[in-house]
Amino acid sequence: MKQVNIHEAKTHLSRLIDQVLNGEEVIIAKGNKPLVKLVLLEGVYPQRQIGLAKGKIKMADDFNAPLDDFEDYME
Repeated sequence: MKQVNIHEAKTHLSRLIDQVLNGEEVIIAKGNKPLVKLVLLEGVYPQRQIGLAKGKIKMADDFNAPLDDFEDYME
C-alpha cells in the first residue's frame, strides 16, 4: 500500500491510476493523515500483461508420469 500527499496525488494522478490498475492500493493523505483510498471499481479489470510469469514456472520432465502411491487406483 502506497501513501501520497494531496499535492503529489494531483501532480502524479495518471501514474497513481496506473498503479491501482496494476493491483496496488493508493492512500491519499493530508498532513500524513490518511483521508481517501484510490481503488479500482468493481467490474473494471486491469489490462493483462502477457509474459509476466515467463521463467517463473517450471514443469518437471516427468510431470505426467504415474505416481507410485496411486498404482492401486489405476487398475
